[in-house]
Amino acid sequence: MRCPKCANLEDKVIDSRSARSGAVIRRRRVCLGCGHRFTTYEEIIRARLRVVKSDGRHEDLSREKLIKGIERACQKRPVSVETIESVVDAIIDDLERDYEREVPSQAIGQKVMDQLEQLDEVAYVRFASVYRRFKDVNQFMSAIQGLVGKDGVLPGA
Repeated sequence: MRCPKCANLEDKVIDSRSARSGAVIRRRRVCLGCGHRFTTYEEIIRARLRVVKSDGRHEDLSREKLIKGIERACQKRPVSVETIESVVDAIIDDLERDYEREVPSQAIGQKVMDQLEQLDEVAYVRFASVYRRFKDVNQFMSAIQGLVGKDGVLPGA
């Protein structure tokens, strides 16, 4: 591994740990030339999933795009970055298990909705309003009423 400070190719691994639920190995290294410490990540490279959009276009599945969408829905909510990353990891694992090469964008949206419904009701409604393209307040109210339990109280409240 090339040192990011001096470009020396000689280094020593000083610590290895599992990350992202065992999907990645995090390694701390020290350059034998300059002594600079740096971190590398090692993971299995799988065939890239392609997203089939509703208009027929194709694009690569983007972990960053999923994170940004969920972060936007969880903005100003008590949801940590680590929780969002684990949700995204779970979604991607499900998609890689369920689909070989191409995944419909609707399947991704539904998996995000399922995860957010369990995680945070406000984030769920925010995401649903964009994903389902609510046209008026009645559609918005229907989504909220779907969350309301039999006793008239939101789950987790």
